[in-house]
Formats: sequence, structure tokens, C-alpha cells
Amino acid sequence: MLPFIKMHGLGNDFVVLDARETPIELSVTQVQAMADRRTGAGCDQFIVMEPAKDKKADVFMRIRNADGNEVEACGNATRCIARIMMDETGKSDVVVETVVGLLHATQAHEGSVTVNMGPARLGWEEIPTAAQCDTLNMPVTVGPLESPVGVNVGNPHAVYFVEDAESIDLVAAGPHVETHPFFPDRINVEVVSKTKEGALRMRVWERGVGITQACGTGACATVVAAVRRGVIEGRCADVVLDGGTLNIEWLENGEILMTGPASRAFSGTFHSSVYPGA
Repeated sequence: MLPFIKMHGLGNDFVVLDARETPIELSVTQVQAMADRRTGAGCDQFIVMEPAKDKKADVFMRIRNADGNEVEACGNATRCIARIMMDETGKSDVVVETVVGLLHATQAHEGSVTVNMGPARLGWEEIPTAAQCDTLNMPVTVGPLESPVGVNVGNPHAVYFVEDAESIDLVAAGPHVETHPFFPDRINVEVVSKTKEGALRMRVWERGVGITQACGTGACATVVAAVRRGVIEGRCADVVLDGGTLNIEWLENGEILMTGPASRAFSGTFHSSVYPGA
């Protein structure tokens, strides 16, 4: 059997495999089967822990969406993997390595984890877009959504500010923005409105997944976009997602701090009928 851990960050859920001692090779079809909510364990993203390649790191985290495709970053998953490493080692700070670099994580209040997600990337070629543009007002309109802010936080995001995020039909609009020709690598989509309390209400359509309960890199991108647009005062805000709240701070040096919970749900094993290599 192939053991796994089911974890989530504010309802953004993951299947975590440990390949630090024995390599695990997975096809797109196998990931899809194990990520399926009817025939597998069910998850938004599929995470494989591998031996660190950088001596400064405690673990390497490989991320694949439920559609089987590999992606560069996932903030909620980073907190979950950091939590595993903290529990294993007893350390209050760990380093998680990804394909886009090293992410430093520290234990925060009440079991939460703070991750330095690195710098926000704001250039059009860093998103990337199909043509040069001002990423503060990208020329992509879909239905009621127009002029998104582009931010790359390890993966790309198009942040749309709207009057009421709850009123947007994200199921209809999300796929059209994700696959718009202006975004050659596809893109994650956020719709955001400011609450009366000053927080940012965010809903997300993740590329290769669809609507999820939370997106850590999306929350980071939202605060960066809100600062750039002047939607909020200062550089720190609570971001209210479907699954709960993350606190995001965009530091003056350009790096982003994300704080939120990381929870274990259950452990299990995949039968060889799902993963023939087990």
C-alpha cells in the first residue's frame, strides 16, 4: 500500500506523499485518480515530499494540481509541509524548498504558521502575459470583470477588484480568464471586495482545479494588488476566504509574509488498484 496524509489550510486540501526515502513516480492519470473525490482521497493539490536539494532546506515540496499538472507554488500547502517538519524535528522554524526557491516558515500563535513567500513579481514578463502591458491594469475583460492587477507569487494571479465579490459568478467567469490567450501559462483568478471592517473578501478560481476554499498565494497577490491600487491603507490586511482568514503583510523589501493555520485531517493508504506501483 502507498501511505498518505490528508491535510488542509482553511479548506484548501492536499494529499501528501512522503518520497524522502523511496522515490515515487506518478503519471498524470495516477494523480488524477488519487485526487478524485469519488474514487480517490480527494484534494485540490497533490504534494510529494522529497529530499532537499539545497543544504539550507529541510525538505523539497513538489506540487501538482488535481488535473495532474505540476505547478510552482502553493502557500497553504507550504504551511502544511512546514507543520509536518516542525512536528518531526521539534524546530520552530524550517525551510521548505520548491521549484522556485526556498521558503522560510516559522511557528506562529495558536498553531498557525508564518511563511515568507518571497518577493512579489510584478513585471509583465514575470506573470507572464502574451504582450507587454501595465500589470496594474491588464487588458482582460470577461463579463463584469475588467482591468485585473497581475501579480506572480511563485505562480501567476489576475486580481479583479469588484463592488461585491459574493455577487460574481466565478464558475462562469473563472475558466474564461484562466485560459484567456493573454495568459500563455494560464492564470489563477481572484475576485476581491473590501469589507466594512477593512478586510479583503476574496474568492478564487485556481487554474487546473476550479473554485477552492482558500488559496495562500492568491491571498498574497490580493494584498499586493490592493496596496498597488490604493484599496487599503498600509501594507497588511486580513484576507477573508471561503474557508477562513489569512493575514498577509507585504514588506517594504518586497517580500510577503503569510500567516494562517495548517491542519491534519486523516492518514490512509492507497490500494494498488489506484496506484499500481504500490
